[in-house]
Amino acid sequence: MRFLGNLLWLILGGIVAALIWAVIGLLLCVTIIGIPFGLQCLKIAGFVMWPFGRDVTLGKFGLMGALGNIIWILICGIELCLTHLVFGLLLCITIVGIPFGLQHFKLAKLALIPFGAQIHSK
Repeated sequence: MRFLGNLLWLILGGIVAALIWAVIGLLLCVTIIGIPFGLQCLKIAGFVMWPFGRDVTLGKFGLMGALGNIIWILICGIELCLTHLVFGLLLCITIVGIPFGLQHFKLAKLALIPFGAQIHSK
């Protein structure tokens, strides 16, 4: 079931969402200060490709992680979170789209607090 969900996810927009995260990550990696943020985006882009069967746990991030999350929210976290929330709400209108909408809600949570988040298999 995970494979089928991930395959449908890719066909119905997962590739586009992963490309958006990857492009933002590469743009952030252009500057030395942006490299940690860009690496988080690239890590999340890999997660966006195959979200079914994996989960996000917001863990301990320490002082530097908290500072990174605050800067992240100011730079592009709010925009990415709102994008995933809107797509999640639109997909949850239909019964068929509910699993995909739930994945967008999971990505919205990750879009706000990427530092200290752990991605693991269910």
